[in-house]
Amino acid sequence: MPQKYIVVLGLLLSGLGKGAVTSSIIKMLDFYDVKALPVKFDGYLNYDCGTMNPYRHGEVFVLDDKSEVDMDFGLYERFLNKNLTGDLSITGGKLFSKLINKERSGGFLGEDVQIIPHLTNEIIDNIESVYKKKSPDVLVIEVGGTVGDIENSYFIESMRQFATTHDVTFVCLTYVPALDVVGEQKTKPTQIGLRQLLQAGISPNVVICRSSAPLEKKARDKIALFSNLGAERVIDDSDDYTIYHLPQHFIEQGLDKVLLKDLRFDNKLNKQKLNEWATITKKIKEPKESVRIGIVGKYTGLKDSYASLREALIHSGAFNNARVNIEWIESTSLEDKNYPSRLKNLNGIIVPGGFGKRGTEGMINAIRYAREEKVPFLGLCLGMQMMTVEYARNVCGMKNANSSEMDPKTKYKVIDIIEWQKGIKKKGGTMRLGAYECILAKDTKSNTAYSSGRISERHRHRYEFNNKYRKAMEDAGLVIAGINRKDNLVEFIEWKESFGIGTQAHPELKSRLENPAPLFTAFIKAAHARSADK
Repeated sequence: MPQKYIVVLGLLLSGLGKGAVTSSIIKMLDFYDVKALPVKFDGYLNYDCGTMNPYRHGEVFVLDDKSEVDMDFGLYERFLNKNLTGDLSITGGKLFSKLINKERSGGFLGEDVQIIPHLTNEIIDNIESVYKKKSPDVLVIEVGGTVGDIENSYFIESMRQFATTHDVTFVCLTYVPALDVVGEQKTKPTQIGLRQLLQAGISPNVVICRSSAPLEKKARDKIALFSNLGAERVIDDSDDYTIYHLPQHFIEQGLDKVLLKDLRFDNKLNKQKLNEWATITKKIKEPKESVRIGIVGKYTGLKDSYASLREALIHSGAFNNARVNIEWIESTSLEDKNYPSRLKNLNGIIVPGGFGKRGTEGMINAIRYAREEKVPFLGLCLGMQMMTVEYARNVCGMKNANSSEMDPKTKYKVIDIIEWQKGIKKKGGTMRLGAYECILAKDTKSNTAYSSGRISERHRHRYEFNNKYRKAMEDAGLVIAGINRKDNLVEFIEWKESFGIGTQAHPELKSRLENPAPLFTAFIKAAHARSADK
């Protein structure tokens, strides 16, 4: 079978949801039993996004194989319900590094190395290599940024070249604004964006229109005219109750038939797959119950910093037939004596991951409140570390106990840097990353949540529970619920008296709509029980 590709491009501005569109296309093809895989290109010159500030780039998503990749990989995995690998992530940094290394080793035999053809050929070789290695029916390539950006111009040029020798369908995502003062949807920005795309030598096969309200016929017809397409190839992507409904929304407009025709597949719709997906998304739209969860973090100014956490709560909410109402709480706002007033109406509290000292005292206050008031609590990575610090200070009597990351001079370093991390100088890709096994103790809440004594979760950290204080904290009542035996690292801790679980892992990274993270489903169940008791 010849290789088949879909290339997803963006017009006008970033943040429109190319990741959601790419994921929905892949899921839609899956409903037809067409095996599709994503590839993501990001134009930044970082090798990967592991050293990026979450306020700049959003969440760093971590794969089982230790790769630190763009947050769109979280979307791909959540839609596909499948683990992906780091070779599906292409960055400007990786491309230029490979090109320079090849030049330094004499790989170009004295040629003057140029963007065209050497870099564009490198991109094409990379994509062909991924296809041959993975053997999908279709490879769906998402190009980060927008048409006209300098950062991705060479990649778009390589896709133009690629389409001359390969079977490629181009899908572009645009934005159709509706100004209140005018009262109608305006297509002029899209017309200009399409002109840029055509000037780059690419004619789209499908145009998907992001908008706040359903796409009007007048706007659809005008966009079709300027993109040389029939109106059936201009697709609405207006605001919906959940991104997980998008594959169904596309099918309702016939996008499935358009793409199958372009790709020359005659597969029949697997109605069982579609109905199972529709049943879950309906629970998101029409839940029977609701719970209020407070997320006490240090990056709440950009919600995408906690994208996987937010989605894990949606998944576990649907599993429990409950709408999860999230209250985002900046942890620095809890550092005064009035912090209980911000927390009293919550059914559950989560302290997620992060780096650095800022806001950690507010996290500790939130954790103390949850423990003393028996509010269901979940601590993730840094949240588990601050859970340890709070217990050491307020239960074990270790005054000013802390993590050595926050206070290198503290007497009680109950959280300390992992021993093999001490000699590391380079920052990129050097943390404890990826999937690690954990053995859960019997008769613990964690074991009950997973229904298993042996699990694997993903990690991203340098600091860990200090075993020097393990016995003292266990004697004071802290439950050591999970251990990585290979490195003798504490992975899960619990409170005896109430639902309070801390994990050094990031279980939110493996949560999927069809397979929610067990720890989150147990947490939402406990939070709902508390809301019912009130």
